[in-house]
Amino acid sequence: MAEPKDHYEVLGLKRSATEAEIKAAYRKLARQYHPDVNKSADAAKHFNEVQEAYDTLSDPQKRKTYDQFGRAGAPGFRPGGGGGGGRPTGTYTWSNIGGDNFDVGGGFHEGDVGSIFEEIFGAAPGRASGSPFGSQARAKSRASRGRDLEAEVHVSFMESIRGGKQSLRVQRGGTTQTIEVTIPAGVTDGAKLRVRGSGAVSPSGSAAGDLILTVRVGAHPLFRREGELDIALDLPLTIAEAALGATVTVPTPTKPVELTIQPGASSGQRLRIRGMGVSIPGGKTGDFYAVIRIVAPKELSPDDREALKRIADHLPNPRAGNDWPA
Repeated sequence: MAEPKDHYEVLGLKRSATEAEIKAAYRKLARQYHPDVNKSADAAKHFNEVQEAYDTLSDPQKRKTYDQFGRAGAPGFRPGGGGGGGRPTGTYTWSNIGGDNFDVGGGFHEGDVGSIFEEIFGAAPGRASGSPFGSQARAKSRASRGRDLEAEVHVSFMESIRGGKQSLRVQRGGTTQTIEVTIPAGVTDGAKLRVRGSGAVSPSGSAAGDLILTVRVGAHPLFRREGELDIALDLPLTIAEAALGATVTVPTPTKPVELTIQPGASSGQRLRIRGMGVSIPGGKTGDFYAVIRIVAPKELSPDDREALKRIADHLPNPRAGNDWPA
C-alpha cells in the first residue's frame, strides 16, 4: 500500500506557508479536481487528498500536531475517533452560504466547501452522504439557481420623492428584455432594490436569479434632501426683506407656500414647514426647511448708495460683544 502523501506536498506548499496561502492553494486544487468538473479516473482520489490536507493544515492546532508527529499524530491520537481531533466520518452537511465563508480563526468550516461549490456551480451543495461529491450534491449543483445581476437605475429628485415606475432593458439568456421597475416613494441615493426572478436564467432550468438595482438620485436645482425625510432649499432675501420682514412665495415639492419672514431675519436662519418633507410607507413624513440667504445688491444707484450710508450710521455693530476683537 502506497505511503500517503505529505499534506504540504499535496497542496504544493512549503512548510512555512501562511493561512492565506493554504486557503488559496485549497481553493485552486478543489476546483481543479472536483469530480463534477474533472472527469479523469483519479479526480476523486486527488480531491480527497486535497480536502484532507486542508482540513489538517487550516486548523492551527491540527497543523501543529501534524508538524510535530506527522500523520501518526500525538501519543494517544486515534484518527477518526471521538475527541481525537481526526476528521469525522459519516454524513457531511453544508449550508447554502455564498461568498468566502472561511473560518477566520482557522480550521475546517462548513462554508469552505460551500464557497468552492458556489464558484464552480453557482450554488452550494446540499446534504451528500459520505462524500462531498455524492449524487445528491451533483444533482443540486446542476439544478443551481441563476446568477444575480447588478445594475444602476437613475431617477430624478422628484421621482425619488414621489415614487414611480421605470422600464429597464436587461440582457437575459442571450436576449434583451424590458422589465418594469417600481421606484418606492422616498427612496434614497445608493439604496438597493431587488427585482426577484429578473436576474440571469438558470442553465439547468431552475429558478432565475434576481436583479439588484442601485438607485442613483439626480440633483435638483432648488431642493436637497437632509437625512431620510427632510427637504431644504435656500431662500434668497434682499437686505430690505430681511430687515423689514416680508411675505414670499416658497416652492415645495408638492405646492407653493406663502411664508412670512419676520423683521430682522438673519442668513442661515431655518424656517420650518411641518409635514411638507418626504413621506414614506408606514406614515412617516419629514419637514420642509427654508434656509435664509441674504443677498446684497452688486450694483446701486447713487441715491440708493447714499440712503444706505445714512442708514448704516445708525445701525448697531453686529460684531460688537461676544469676545469679538476690537
